[in-house]
Amino acid sequence: MATILQAHAEPATWRDYLELTKPRVVMLMLITSLVGMFLATRAGVPWTVLLFGNLGIGLCAGAAAAVNHVVDRRIDSIMARTHKRPVTAGRVSPVAALTFALLLAIAGMSLLMVFTNELAAWLTLASLLGYAVIYTGFLKRATPQNIVIGGLAGAAPPLLGWVAVTGHLSAEPLLLVLIIFAWTPPHFWALAIHRKAEYAKADIPMLPVTHGEHYTKVHILLYTLVMFAVTLLPYAIHMSGPLYLVCALLLGGRFLHWAWVLYRDSKPHAAINTFKYSIWYLFLLFIALLADHYLLLNI
Repeated sequence: MATILQAHAEPATWRDYLELTKPRVVMLMLITSLVGMFLATRAGVPWTVLLFGNLGIGLCAGAAAAVNHVVDRRIDSIMARTHKRPVTAGRVSPVAALTFALLLAIAGMSLLMVFTNELAAWLTLASLLGYAVIYTGFLKRATPQNIVIGGLAGAAPPLLGWVAVTGHLSAEPLLLVLIIFAWTPPHFWALAIHRKAEYAKADIPMLPVTHGEHYTKVHILLYTLVMFAVTLLPYAIHMSGPLYLVCALLLGGRFLHWAWVLYRDSKPHAAINTFKYSIWYLFLLFIALLADHYLLLNI
């Protein structure tokens, strides 16, 4: 099948190479990175760090995504939402995609080394390798806990943004990482329930495939409760104020509602609706962190 697709594939365009970087995913990551940068300082973030730091992080994230396209091309050819991806459809060869990924990674690391600091650059590289090599190359096919273990790489952007500004680690950015780390399982498992048949066909041991939907729904609910508790910690440690607390309670309460609806199977399409809400949830939660930060500075 893949051979037939490649034989009739159209030539690659710049849009195909853009798609290799998973721009929507990278955009969400950069939003959390931006928030990490602004939360790290009471003064303004230097424009060079703001521009080139995020560009470097984004390029490295895009490189990891391009590697994912290559490694997962067999899986992507089976699944409905991914079978038209550039590498799978044959518009971009695996060698071209890996070369593109290498160039992105080198450019991203160079920008981080020059315009931020070594710690930010090496942590970004660790995140890239964690996603592209450890998660995509091994964990995804090895264990139904792939999302839980591999989620740490995807949770790194706010830490990277913080370290790009400060040059050192501290408790606050690690807490931001913990929020995304706790958010990742209910986010991806909701999608995995919706795409259960495709993951099973592709022989990927996602939790709904190996342990069933009910077991997965219970764990989505439990992880959502953990996530809800973790999101209150910024207020508890005086990292944020009342505005963030109210937003975290409201947004988290809505997430719990969807997790409960999914658990009870009380509405049609609950899994995909939970997944869609989870994306908006993370975006709005980090915007609330940012808004609260500047509100506190002006009080």
